[in-house]
Amino acid sequence: MRKMFLSMVVILSLLNGGDSNSTKSNISKRDEILKQELKKQMEREKKYAREQTFYQGDEYNLSASEVNQKSLSSIQAIEPDYDFNMDDAYSDEQ
Repeated sequence: MRKMFLSMVVILSLLNGGDSNSTKSNISKRDEILKQELKKQMEREKKYAREQTFYQGDEYNLSASEVNQKSLSSIQAIEPDYDFNMDDAYSDEQ
C-alpha cells in the first residue's frame, strides 16, 4: 500500500511538473506573440505619424507656389462660348 501511495505521489508530481512546463511554455509562447504584435502595432503607429505630418504639411514651406494676387489682374477673362451645337458631330458627312 505504501509503495502504491509513493508511486501515485511520484506520478502526480511528474504530471504536475509536466503541466507546469507546458503552462510555462504556453505562457512564454503567448508572451512572445504579444511582443511581436506589440512591435507590429508600434511600427503602424510610427507610419501613421509620418503620414499625418505629410498630410498636414507642417514640415513643408509652400510659399513659393502661392499665386501673386497682383498678377491676376493682368489676365484677361475668357468668355464662355454658349453656342454648343452638336449637329456637326453626329452628321454622316465628314
